[in-house]
Amino acid sequence: MSTVPAASSVINTSRLVDIARHPMPACDLDDLRNRASAYLTSEQVEAIMHAYDFGASAHEGQMRISGEPYIQHPLEVAGILADMHMDHETLVAAILHDVIEDTDTRKETIKKEFGDDVASIVDGVSKLTQMEFESYAEEQAQNIQKMLMAMASDIRVILVKLADRLHNMRTLGALSPIKRRRIARETLDIYAPIAQRLGMNGIRHELEELGFAALYPMRYRVLSVEVKKQRGNRKEIVEKIRASIKRRLRQEHLRAEVLGREKHSYSIYKKMRMKRLPFNEVFDVYAFRIIVDSVDDSYRVLGAVHNLYKPVPGKFKDYIAIPKANGYQSLHTVLFSPYGVPIEVQIRSRDMNAVAEVGIAAHWLYKSGTEGASKNAHRRAREWLKGLLEMQRQAGNSQEFLEHVRIDLFPDEVYVFTPKGEIMELPAGATAVDLAYAVHTDVGNHCVAARIDRRLSPLRTTLRTGQTVEIITAPGARPNPAWLNFVVTGKARSHIRHFLKNLQRDEARTLGKRMLNRELDLFGTNLDALDPQVVQHALAELKIGSLDAVLEDIGLGKRLAPLAARNLIAASRDQDTVRERRADAAAPLLIQGTEGMVVSFPKCCHPIPGDPIVGHLSAGRGLVIHHQACKNVGEFRNQPEKWIDVQWAKDIKAEFSAEIKIEVTNQRGALATIAAAIADDGANIEGLQMTERDERYVEFTFVITVRDRLHLAQLIRRLRAVKHVSRVTRTKA
Repeated sequence: MSTVPAASSVINTSRLVDIARHPMPACDLDDLRNRASAYLTSEQVEAIMHAYDFGASAHEGQMRISGEPYIQHPLEVAGILADMHMDHETLVAAILHDVIEDTDTRKETIKKEFGDDVASIVDGVSKLTQMEFESYAEEQAQNIQKMLMAMASDIRVILVKLADRLHNMRTLGALSPIKRRRIARETLDIYAPIAQRLGMNGIRHELEELGFAALYPMRYRVLSVEVKKQRGNRKEIVEKIRASIKRRLRQEHLRAEVLGREKHSYSIYKKMRMKRLPFNEVFDVYAFRIIVDSVDDSYRVLGAVHNLYKPVPGKFKDYIAIPKANGYQSLHTVLFSPYGVPIEVQIRSRDMNAVAEVGIAAHWLYKSGTEGASKNAHRRAREWLKGLLEMQRQAGNSQEFLEHVRIDLFPDEVYVFTPKGEIMELPAGATAVDLAYAVHTDVGNHCVAARIDRRLSPLRTTLRTGQTVEIITAPGARPNPAWLNFVVTGKARSHIRHFLKNLQRDEARTLGKRMLNRELDLFGTNLDALDPQVVQHALAELKIGSLDAVLEDIGLGKRLAPLAARNLIAASRDQDTVRERRADAAAPLLIQGTEGMVVSFPKCCHPIPGDPIVGHLSAGRGLVIHHQACKNVGEFRNQPEKWIDVQWAKDIKAEFSAEIKIEVTNQRGALATIAAAIADDGANIEGLQMTERDERYVEFTFVITVRDRLHLAQLIRRLRAVKHVSRVTRTKA
């Protein structure tokens, strides 16, 4: 990235913040030249003018729906970025950001004319125009994935894209209502949260306001009218509070700027919906921002305002000591006012205030790049992008990746401590599993429990700020599919899914090989005996990339083993190892119960070792084992090709679920006695339902784990001997 020249080292950051809140009027070429000349060298400004000439020529004859020449849009985008004092390469890329997508210009041409960095930024912003997608959702996911991956290599990509989206939102009125709503929804779901994640609150607020107005025009109008109406009534009280704060700060010899902070319509709307509050209760809060010269002054001002008005207990937050994920730093406190309503106060230094408005863009504000707040925001943005790259590698497709990104854009955080005293930052609602994956992927994959404030706790425990959390691991442990029901971070979700997918693939290949060898055995051969070249020839005729893919499909029930065997045999007829197919049936497939996710035992009949069983191939689920007496077996009788002859293996070590019904006299302590008897017999209770048959009898339905049919029979005999138990039966179908 280019370094900002010496001329940019002196900057009026308060002006920058003001620009972020109040967008500049329409930008023309002279405006852009003047804005850029204020902080760039003459050579860099000339490069921007050259880019304008290039872009204007490429877009010649193209018009926007609003009726203006197309080049006006890239010019406005560059103007937005010039107001942030971005480097000249970013402004050049902003002017050219649509030439690859909307003209015949190629990336190589831009690289030759303007350099590698500019070409990479433009390419990262461009959409995937050469590909066809099955749905708009897939197209959106692919485009956002490409943009975020480009952003990971050069963070300026997202700055250009956010400026591009901001100008598009400002000119949204020219589009049809359907397109307006679609773009507004995408802006509120993706781009505004990204701007917030990068600390660019000025752009975020404008995107939210414009998106809210386009998506819910009636709600926006009603809310805006109410805000204007209430503003007049509040003006006098706000001014009195502001004057009293300034007076107290002067008495303490503290220099500070005290501002009345206006609440945005969208934030009011969100709070009304989230907390189910009427407008008056949300709006009737006086908000102030106090801007000081140093961090030390921030804490001194906090003491002064706490002496002026009493603080509300539990409402103080120190984001200077522990910054937010996007680098935001400030002191937040809520005070009791003399007017019966709370006062919200934010206290921060001037460079913190600039970072709060423009986030990572503040990195380009300073020549040295060593300012604390801006450097912190930039570092945290880099860490977030590193996490995105990791999630992208684990995600199965672009839509899954986009789901992880949406999850990862939560604005609220909790802060917990490791046993070594390190602070870990997580989204609100995060669990011990989320923390385990935040520490390291291997810790997450092998975690079994957590010790929270020295107390042993389950992994699904929701964490709270200030807790000390130790993750307990075991070498043989692995992720549980049930974790997906409670984890909240994108990183944890993507790693769990990735592990389970790979595990399922490995298990599917193992099962598929067993099933295929079982069929090949009828021809007197097996996979290891077949010539690898012959196997590859057979795969090429079937247009399949690898033998592993065939085995995986067989194991998952997507391909039938007999057909795959015949294809391989047809290509191997000249081999001495191959004989004519024997007429007798293949040996049954042995079921051990340790095959993993590709062999399942359904709840309809709960088969256990010792039961007569049949196997049915189900696409995506693999092999499903049913009890021969199961009522659902009849539904699949018309699919004989999907039935597999199966048999229990000997010396099975696994445990299996079984369902039993127990009828007992309705007496106090009966359930506890039954549970104790089940535990004493070495079984475990997985589920329990209770049904009152009448005033005298109650029926319990237990799902328990047993080793085999003999173990279950032994348990049933024991339960029948328990006092108050009148009947015990097993449910099989």
